[in-house]
Amino acid sequence: MAKIRVGFSSDFNVSGQKVGIGTANPTALLEVAETAKADFNITGVTTLTSYGGFVAQNQNITEPTVIKRTTSKSGTLDSINERETGFTELGSVGNSQSFNTLSEDLVVEDGKISSIHNTEMYGDTTSGKQDEHTHASHVSAGSLEQVSVTGHFSVPDGGIDERPEIAIEGTVRFNTDLNTLEFFNGVEWKQFTYNQRSGRGVFGGGANSTTPYGNMIDYIQIMSTGNAIDFGDMTVTVYGGGACGNETRANFFGGRLSPGSSGYTDRIDLVTIASGGGGIDYGDLVGTTVHTSGCASSIIGFKVGAYNLDNDIEFWQIATGGQAIDFAHLTAGRHTMQCFTSSTRGFTAGGAVPGDNRARSVDMWNMASKGVDAQDFGDMTNRRGENPAATSNSVRGLIMGGMDPDNSLDSMEYVTMSTSGSFVNFGNLTTATRGAAGAATAIRAVIGGGTDTAYTNTIEYVTIASLGNAKDFGDLTVERSIHGATSDSHGGLGGF
Repeated sequence: MAKIRVGFSSDFNVSGQKVGIGTANPTALLEVAETAKADFNITGVTTLTSYGGFVAQNQNITEPTVIKRTTSKSGTLDSINERETGFTELGSVGNSQSFNTLSEDLVVEDGKISSIHNTEMYGDTTSGKQDEHTHASHVSAGSLEQVSVTGHFSVPDGGIDERPEIAIEGTVRFNTDLNTLEFFNGVEWKQFTYNQRSGRGVFGGGANSTTPYGNMIDYIQIMSTGNAIDFGDMTVTVYGGGACGNETRANFFGGRLSPGSSGYTDRIDLVTIASGGGGIDYGDLVGTTVHTSGCASSIIGFKVGAYNLDNDIEFWQIATGGQAIDFAHLTAGRHTMQCFTSSTRGFTAGGAVPGDNRARSVDMWNMASKGVDAQDFGDMTNRRGENPAATSNSVRGLIMGGMDPDNSLDSMEYVTMSTSGSFVNFGNLTTATRGAAGAATAIRAVIGGGTDTAYTNTIEYVTIASLGNAKDFGDLTVERSIHGATSDSHGGLGGF
């Protein structure tokens, strides 16, 4: 069993030294004992136990001629028989030759065969030509069709910035920034799906010009494009509610109830993200609320802020529901803001705070530390009120749209959540908007709905790891604003 450890965490460079594989005393710069069959590159720690199925390719190789002179009994030179190593039997060698079979031992250099051993070519030159010379011949190289692995197999790894500048279609690596396997499809890097997550985003509630209060839930597949599909209905019709979710469940909570109802609601609705269907009332907030926001870890759902500049952070167990209880407090009361998370931290950004109806400030808290209040995280580059959209993967938190003191915004900015404070311009939406909602996978963020001069059903998307402007994704089922959204693979939860 051959174990190859070349380029593991570093370049493999040898200068002025002999390298032996299968031998402790190499006589050449690179000497491989026994049999080596390959036309492929290996990076990492790989164990190959069997391989086969070479496909013919043409490679040009020049081999020196070894001349054997044959003389007649009279001593006159009649012919020269030449023998060339590195080839199977070819016949006459007067012109360029070819052969059909590979030898047992190949020496591979930069993905090309540099020499072949244990095969021979014989032929006759024209009588009287005694000078040593060379012949350029065509060698049938090979590509690997099948590999059987026993035990451990490691693919190359590294962050987003360490991807190969020139990638070959089918290249597989582990992305350490996204914590997932990915492959190059010839155009862009794609992530493998795992843990049975659907990569689904859901949007719930909201208001528009014809339906001031809504109970509709839409869903999309975030890693594709296209129009949203009806998911079901919440138990109440509201706008200004919050949303959060883990890998399997989404919660919609709070909001202003439809006309004729008694103001705001404290209800928490549950939907199963992968299956669809209507919401189920499975718990209550501490009190009724509107213009709130939410986020979640894989275990806990959080309600943050409220219209009356409430600074409470409430939480509940997503698996069981029930009555929400007090978790901690923001640095100041907030409303019409939005939240995002890493795998361990919760953040709330923008909205209204005492004395500033269009805030820049961002709060952060540890989602596992009940009773520990949020702390100031830093400031965004823009003031963003009136429900900017927010979402995240495990590395970056992204803020989109909202309203500065006078105008709706089309700008986006992001922050690296493991650090603090420094937001950076990301790009621009296709149109200025406020009151939209965002959702994400580990790869892509989407923003849906919102309003400026009119309500919209537009969905746009960006690749979170790459700066740039948003692109069209599709449409929600209806125009809406001031609604909630979440996904099953945001903030470090997902395998997408």
